Amino acid sequence: MEDLWKSVLAELEVEVSKPVFLTFFKPTTLVSIEKSIATISASTQITAEYIERRYYSLIKKILDRKTKENLSLVFSSETKRAREKNESGPLFARDVKNVLSKKRPTRIRQDYTFDSLAVSESNQLAFTGALEVAKNPGVKYNPLFLYGTVGVGKTHLMNAVANMLFDEDNETTVLYLTTEEFTNEVVEAIRDKTTTQLRKKFRNVDVLLLDDIQFLGGKERVQEELFHTFNTLIDKGGQIILSSDKPPQEIRKIEKRLASRFEGGLSIDIQPPDFELRTAILLIKSQKYGLTLDVETAKIAAEKIEDTRALEGFLLKLASYLSTREDKTITEKIISLLLGKVRSETKIIHPDNIIEAVCNYFNIKPTQIKGVKRDAYLVRPRHICMYLLKEDARLTYVEIGNLLGGRDHTTVMHGVEKVGKILSDSQNANEEIMLIKRKIKEDLLQ
Repeated sequence: MEDLWKSVLAELEVEVSKPVFLTFFKPTTLVSIEKSIATISASTQITAEYIERRYYSLIKKILDRKTKENLSLVFSSETKRAREKNESGPLFARDVKNVLSKKRPTRIRQDYTFDSLAVSESNQLAFTGALEVAKNPGVKYNPLFLYGTVGVGKTHLMNAVANMLFDEDNETTVLYLTTEEFTNEVVEAIRDKTTTQLRKKFRNVDVLLLDDIQFLGGKERVQEELFHTFNTLIDKGGQIILSSDKPPQEIRKIEKRLASRFEGGLSIDIQPPDFELRTAILLIKSQKYGLTLDVETAKIAAEKIEDTRALEGFLLKLASYLSTREDKTITEKIISLLLGKVRSETKIIHPDNIIEAVCNYFNIKPTQIKGVKRDAYLVRPRHICMYLLKEDARLTYVEIGNLLGGRDHTTVMHGVEKVGKILSDSQNANEEIMLIKRKIKEDLLQ
């Protein structure tokens, strides 16, 4: 187990920055692999949650390849495991109900509940719809389709439904997957001739949560599998919750019969959080990190940071900073100091911003850059777009391929490498990229 984890860490060290590796990954250990569940331990619970949130897919990909298994990952901390060990005792001394109860579904974050979600006008409808689904799964709003840009709380609401269902009846079976993971499992099942087992896994659940459904576009075989899974779950009274960065009717290359299923329930647009909601989010989540944050200091941070995930990243940075100080008082001076270290582009660079900037620069349409034509006047902008989506938006090759008309990840890899090579040899190419990046930043600041 130790040698396996050392080999995983060796690959992670190449994939992430040195400070991230030394701070978060080096102190971790692989505790066990049992029944296709890998348990990974970090030094603190905050670190464990951070690694799970940011690097789950990367760690899973490496572990799956090395173990030749399709693993689920569970992240814990040394302090939590020590506490659980101290609390363990003779069987008769424990609550029989707790002994017999099932574990919370993997990938479901226990801290993502309805109580921990800040609510305002921007997400009120989504909150109400998700709460109704949690109270009456499979009855109303089926499927529940949540859409909006990155960091508006889609995943939080999906987890909140799962947590509420589990807390009220831990026999409820919940399966959470990203669309990329769903796709990979379907492809592997077809390759290994294990589709029967796969269907049992997907269709014998009470609640199916599928994140980032927009990446399903162009994958006909995967769409067919989801279509039949969809029908089976609905027919037997199961609940389906989907999330996307766009409404169902705007997802490209989706079969009409599947798109009609998406639109058959309740679709809700979640808007980015306003200033008041961002302040509330900081006050609520600060409790999770053991921080005493007052309203005025929270307002300072909320005014500068607009993305929800960046807000939590700021709190993590604040908690780390205070851990090195004897005086734990949070002052406006400390907030301002840390805000100075937060990148000015706290607005997330959305893939659409990059595509739009590239198209405007080369005077072409997004439909052309995503299309099948390989004319010279389109290939170069397409490669530059791939490069910027990888370098600036930090998307995976698979995600970029899905975004640009369902292209294979090897095609994207070739495009990115080609632009990188050109940039190393051509000053004009560097200036061109700089102009496009400048336009992207200007658009974000508007």
